[in-house]
Amino acid sequence: MDRIVMEVSRYRPEIESAPTFQAYEVPLTREWAVLDGLTYIKDHLDGTLSFRWSCRMGICGSSGMTINGDPKLACATFLADYLPGPVRVEPMRNFPVIRDLVVDISDFMAKLPSVKPWLVRHDEPPVEDGEYRQTPAELDAFKQFSMCINCMLCYSACPVYALDPDFLGPAAIALGQRYNLDSRDQGAADRRDVLAAADGAWACTLVGECSTACPKGVDPAGAIQRYKLTAATHALKKLLFPWGGG
Repeated sequence: MDRIVMEVSRYRPEIESAPTFQAYEVPLTREWAVLDGLTYIKDHLDGTLSFRWSCRMGICGSSGMTINGDPKLACATFLADYLPGPVRVEPMRNFPVIRDLVVDISDFMAKLPSVKPWLVRHDEPPVEDGEYRQTPAELDAFKQFSMCINCMLCYSACPVYALDPDFLGPAAIALGQRYNLDSRDQGAADRRDVLAAADGAWACTLVGECSTACPKGVDPAGAIQRYKLTAATHALKKLLFPWGGG
């Protein structure tokens, strides 16, 4: 059986001053993803290796890592694509490392609720009135942005977040915009103070790396620029019509 070398970042911050790389030789088949290689290492070569995974199908977003310098899902990135090797596996950038390939996502989890990523209603029609129906066009308006799996690869790729950790970030803003564009939602004004803040959409410099990294084609950069237009239009109307009527 063919084999390939994986160079894996090892780091225990409580006792080590900096990460190091450890090389492992793993079996290679066309079907094996990077996650399969890591699992082989943990099961057969080094049980101390730590990494996150769950569904193994590119759905849960758990296996985000930096693979040969690029933010990728380990379960959807194949070893054979990196022949003859080695394949260098590191934790996602811009996050504190807990151990080896496991990063602390507390910052993202703390920011996410601030954009109210759920349907906000200020009126509740009776159940007897039926469902909140949508046309295909109304669904298409936000469907792309609803595909986010919270893998945080966009944060790992984002140069703004790398320099300013107070930045709300691509995924959070895109999720806020997803609900703003939903015809069933009435919460756009409730999200405005967060999304239009200095550390919100306006901090984005439109490098576009977040959209390049997204494994689901969400295009958070596009969502952010669309929200900038919405926020600017609202601000202009407020300036021109301070007493309403605009």
